[in-house]
Amino acid sequence: MTHSIIKDLSNRYTTKKYDASKRISEENIEIIKEAIRLSASSINSQPWKFILIESDEAKNRLDATFANKYQPNRHHAKEASHIILFAHNPNYQKEDYKKVLNINIALGRLKEEKYDAALNGGFHFADLLRDEHGSNESWTKAQTYIALGNALHVMARLGIDSTPMEGIDSELISEFFADELNGYVCHVALAMGYHSDAEDFNYGQPKSRLTTEDVFTVV
Repeated sequence: MTHSIIKDLSNRYTTKKYDASKRISEENIEIIKEAIRLSASSINSQPWKFILIESDEAKNRLDATFANKYQPNRHHAKEASHIILFAHNPNYQKEDYKKVLNINIALGRLKEEKYDAALNGGFHFADLLRDEHGSNESWTKAQTYIALGNALHVMARLGIDSTPMEGIDSELISEFFADELNGYVCHVALAMGYHSDAEDFNYGQPKSRLTTEDVFTVV
């Protein structure tokens, strides 16, 4: 298939080694940020926060979070051009949803007289997804992966290499980036940049995926 979307996704791969001397342009960083901001989410909840790490100081903090585990990912902290921490709200509340609906009011998408119905109807769904401890974290965390998938495709289109990482220490990230996260929780991060021609063993490898017949059933 020759469609440009398929070409982008066929070329995308998980980068194993970055060239620390190469930086993503500010223009492309702004495109990535806006694309992530525009990501879809259940009931348009947007229960996320994205921490963009680009300074040496922040990279040193991220490097320190690999002290106890997931050391194979540690080199990305300093070698990748940028890293994004994808964080979610562990306890999404009605006040959080009101922020979204207030934007709808300002945009003229929602009439004042329908505000309460929209608030209670939408938030009823969020409440249905709470676990036995009252947390809806499993739902809000899932929304961050929609944004992550969107980011991967955008970077493939821009010709930027990337590495999604669940191999991160969420507890230490919560400690070292407490001010930035402000109570949100990070379980996945995304390294971005440009691969090292000499050292990235995964570059140029054939795409390894199950066949269409294996993963699709048409009814």
